[in-house]
Amino acid sequence: MNRRDSLKALGLTALSTTVLVGACNSDVKKETSSTVLEPQAGREKWEVERDEKLKSETFFTKHEMATITVLVDIIIPRDNVSGSATDAKVPEFIEFIVKDMPYHQTPLRGGLKWLDIQCFNQFEKPFVEASAQQQISIIDEIAYPIKAKPEMSAGVAFFNRMRDLTASGFYTTEIGVKDIGYVGNTPNQWDGVPADVLKQYGLENVKV
Repeated sequence: MNRRDSLKALGLTALSTTVLVGACNSDVKKETSSTVLEPQAGREKWEVERDEKLKSETFFTKHEMATITVLVDIIIPRDNVSGSATDAKVPEFIEFIVKDMPYHQTPLRGGLKWLDIQCFNQFEKPFVEASAQQQISIIDEIAYPIKAKPEMSAGVAFFNRMRDLTASGFYTTEIGVKDIGYVGNTPNQWDGVPADVLKQYGLENVKV
């Protein structure tokens, strides 16, 4: 999939109930942390403690994380401009988000199961073990909501959510910002209003 094309449809809908049967059967692993937390500028102590608690817990299984890793790199692959979604640690971002916003947990876990079922039905293997060509063939069936068949609606809803989270994770990192080409304000450097902007407003001949 083309990187720009893959970010088109970002609407979110709910997965069907049938897809989500058994989606919450996996155990959530919890670990305790004895790390002494240092104060962080602009953040309350409870915020730091809460984040550290969420980071110490694990929601997705290793298999689910492997599938997410493949998916996010299909959505935002490495190119000649910047790194991939995994380079920007998007899988880790999604793992944190589902603990911070639990309403994502059932749709994502159910969607990952749906994806494996589709892959088993078509290729007799889980998604992560399918070839790149086989993986893309399944994703192409759910990546474009307008073209998708009605029976693929659950997969479309799942992929929309995954694409939205991937884009959010990627474009809030240094890699993602550089990919956009956004520079922002640069201190002590001012070359005046760009010529094309002056021309747009008929001010190209105005002397300052």
